[in-house]
Amino acid sequence: MSVPGNLRYTAHDEWIAVDGDIVTLGITDFAQDQLGELVHIELPAVGATYAPGAAVCEVESVKAVAEVYTPVGGEIVEVNAALEGDEGQINADAYGAWLVRIKVSDASGLAGLMDAAAYEAKIG
Repeated sequence: MSVPGNLRYTAHDEWIAVDGDIVTLGITDFAQDQLGELVHIELPAVGATYAPGAAVCEVESVKAVAEVYTPVGGEIVEVNAALEGDEGQINADAYGAWLVRIKVSDASGLAGLMDAAAYEAKIG
């Protein structure tokens, strides 16, 4: 299971890509593997705002339902609507199938994220 070195990782198995004041959020390959075949995703509305640590969306598999948490506070500026009805994209390419993009207003949670080596050790 590969863990891209250019991303940051949460303890809840989300991946984060930072580009200026925009954060792209998705679930890791490890998370999708643990969940199994994804069958539904509940994405937030564009314009919704969240505090760091809040659940921003929900993914449902044949095994379980899991919340996806944001490490940053901010406003949802884009959702990956292509995933609705085609959730299997996440199973096929967890690091390519991002969930949401957030314009950051509170970046305090970024400091606690893991790099790829730490995340690999966690899931090891």
